[in-house]
Amino acid sequence: MASAAIFSSQRRRRSPSPEAFLAPVDLAEVTLIRTLAAVAAELAASFSGRTAPFQRRNSRSLVRKVEVFAVLLEYLRDSSSIAKSISSLSPTAILCLKELYMLLYRSKMLLDYCFNSSKLWLLLQHQMMSGHFHDLNQEISTLFDVFPLNELDLSDDIREQIELLQKQSRRSNFLIDKQDEALRMKLFSFLDKFEKGRIPDPVELYSFFVEKLGIRGSKSFRVETEFLEEQIVNHEGDVEPTVSVLDGLVALTRYSRFLLFGLEEDDVELRSGKQKKPKKGLVAREIAETFLTIPKDFCCPISLDLMRDPVIISTGQTYESSSISRWIEEGHYTCPKTGQMLVHTQLVPNLALRNLIMQWCTAHGIRYDPPENAVSSAETFAGASASKAAVEANKATAALLIQQLASGSQGAKAIAALEIRLLAKTGRENRAYIAEAGAIPHLNALLLSSNVVAQENSVTAMLNLSIYDKNKSRIMDEEGCLGCIVQVLRFGHTTEARENAAATLFSLSAVHNYKKQIADEEGAVEALAGLLREGTPRGKKDAVTALFNLSTHTNNCTRMIESGAVTALVGALGVEGVAEEAAGALALIVRQPIGAGAVEDEEMAVAGLIGMMRCGTPRGKENAVAALLELCRSGGVAATEKVLKAPALAGLLQTLLFTGTKRARRKAASLARVFQRCENASLHFGGMGVDYGFARNAAANRDTSFAGDMPVQMSISVPVL
Repeated sequence: MASAAIFSSQRRRRSPSPEAFLAPVDLAEVTLIRTLAAVAAELAASFSGRTAPFQRRNSRSLVRKVEVFAVLLEYLRDSSSIAKSISSLSPTAILCLKELYMLLYRSKMLLDYCFNSSKLWLLLQHQMMSGHFHDLNQEISTLFDVFPLNELDLSDDIREQIELLQKQSRRSNFLIDKQDEALRMKLFSFLDKFEKGRIPDPVELYSFFVEKLGIRGSKSFRVETEFLEEQIVNHEGDVEPTVSVLDGLVALTRYSRFLLFGLEEDDVELRSGKQKKPKKGLVAREIAETFLTIPKDFCCPISLDLMRDPVIISTGQTYESSSISRWIEEGHYTCPKTGQMLVHTQLVPNLALRNLIMQWCTAHGIRYDPPENAVSSAETFAGASASKAAVEANKATAALLIQQLASGSQGAKAIAALEIRLLAKTGRENRAYIAEAGAIPHLNALLLSSNVVAQENSVTAMLNLSIYDKNKSRIMDEEGCLGCIVQVLRFGHTTEARENAAATLFSLSAVHNYKKQIADEEGAVEALAGLLREGTPRGKKDAVTALFNLSTHTNNCTRMIESGAVTALVGALGVEGVAEEAAGALALIVRQPIGAGAVEDEEMAVAGLIGMMRCGTPRGKENAVAALLELCRSGGVAATEKVLKAPALAGLLQTLLFTGTKRARRKAASLARVFQRCENASLHFGGMGVDYGFARNAAANRDTSFAGDMPVQMSISVPVL
């Protein structure tokens, strides 16, 4: 426990907690000496004769001090002549021994870090690490100054070694290795070349990484990259180097790995069936369950990308400005998320959310490009933007990977797809230039591969690329690409491949013109319905969101019915995590008479919607009451009667009128007015029945053209909204 605390504190340059350095308590003097002797002996044995990759002089000096401590403590432990003097040590001497215990453990942590940490990270941190060595040396010197050595009957040889060590500690200065500093500057010179648009010489990269740093082989490069990515994840704002510098170094290291060693070692792993799953670091920010998950409220519901210019529309929903503008320009006058009609098309900047997104990006090292007219200064958040060096290095890496996709072995293609998948997960620029460089045709060729790894990585790479709006058209225009994605959805080798294919369809269906094309693709809607019925929780979520998007196109209603999607959506009303979207999709489908008829024929449809009104989320209740209202509007007498007979509906509507969202209250009020009119019509026409009452009201507008069921008594006060 102590080791972990110290290690973490040194990595993050903050003072360790006191618990990390607690010395043994309630130990007799002799037992304390034995414990110290064992610790010092183990430490000396572990590091004597070894050479650290960096901090060589500082580490050798500290190891020599530990060796002297080991000799001293061994002498005290084994010498019977001073046993009596040990048992009568003063409180000052006991306190010094306990302090020595803490110094030994801090030495162990520091040396462990120097010998076993990432070489690139040590190179970046070598000035700070020199400070740690200097501080530790100063504390050792102070310990000797106050330690009452005269209380111990030491031999002349031991006393001479102690005095020599004391003098050396007093004379030691803050030491920075000039060779280490030169290597650090060389590392930054590579970044500077990328910053200026020039690619470093491969010979220089080989000399630096392989010959001087000793990073040999693809696996060693991968370890270095993952360690740097971990530092980005755990980065604290005041710690050097900045996130933008770390991003550049990760990109440089990744490029050097593929340039110098290609994909050969990974290819061998694939052929032997030992696929390496993406590590949960910054480079592997997967669609789900990653170290760094973008908050849902920060993503545009249309593009699914992190918003850079969030705006509010008349329904109160927030979207990326460019996405919602394009939606409106295409002739849509409803809210994409709720389906509610837009009162006006004015877009109001959501400044509060924009500032929260900027702060979150700064804290997590995500590139953020504020809009040109942003109120906040971009300079304030300069740390959040990836450096040009990272961008250029990633471009060079993408070119190498696409070359492998085009002409590499089957194993190399699979790994190249994996690396493109990871690269495309972060940043709009990455997605843009990967597609521009021609990756999509090569990824498409791998979608139906018999290689499990190749298929899974290619479809997920396609998903990540599709998040960038301009890439949606590239994917849809690629001959056979949509059909291949649907094939993966239907017959993919792995669950993850099928789920990511569904997510890709959802992403592509954000463009209204593609919704009909996707729905008409053979087996697409059927496969989504099947995934909604039988998939994993994540698969169900991917499927229901895709079906919701497809439901927003009026011409898809028949396909949704014929494919069994309506039945699957009704079944999902009782499934946590997807019920809200399922109700929303049904509310869209029942707007058409044919859709209303299909939903009415589902035995559990009304009961499921009533259950959601009772126990669902606020948005779920809103969608449920909207679906019931639309069912009455489009379904005629039979549907209205079926809804009206639902138990406890009156009480649920009453509750929604006072506790629901604004839209839920409006829908509940409309549904309540329907029932009141039907009740009054039935009474007025003297028991002539629901059919007659419905017919008398049929000529009214949509809000007044409903029938009720006479036996249900509803007394609801309808507020003016």
